[in-house]
Amino acid sequence: MSEEFAWRTGRSCVFKNFSHLVFVTKYRRGALTEAMLIRLEEIFRETMEQMDGELLEFGGEDDHVHLMVSFPPRHAVANLVGKLKGKSSYFLRQEFWDEIKPKLWGAHFWSPSYCVVSCGGAPLDVVKAYVENQRQPKDLKHVKHSQKLLGRKRNPDMTWKPRKAK
Repeated sequence: MSEEFAWRTGRSCVFKNFSHLVFVTKYRRGALTEAMLIRLEEIFRETMEQMDGELLEFGGEDDHVHLMVSFPPRHAVANLVGKLKGKSSYFLRQEFWDEIKPKLWGAHFWSPSYCVVSCGGAPLDVVKAYVENQRQPKDLKHVKHSQKLLGRKRNPDMTWKPRKAK
């Protein structure tokens, strides 16, 4: 991004879409090392760029990682998480198998669950007030007036033509 947290544009939208993701290792086993965390950051950054997104922040411990990402709204969060977890699991198993094997077993590196929290933008109470205070439908007087005008024509000088007698 050219400026920090700038508005981004898609083909038919303008967006600021930030999410905080948390992935936990299977069985919450302490399988991650410092070298793995460094490699994970590289993998996540590359994957986000391939999906036209951006990894804004990354951090982790031996049993979980935190990511702050920005991504276009055309990607469902579940699909994004699937790509991030799938690719990272594949490469970690290839590159660090000897360290992972005694700590995890079976075919999975990550727990199937994840945490996602949207972040950025206005506080919820501000958004709620904005939505509640949207323009309300016109009162009955305005509705009846509009119905009277329905079907009437204007003169070239924009004055109303007289009603036809019924």
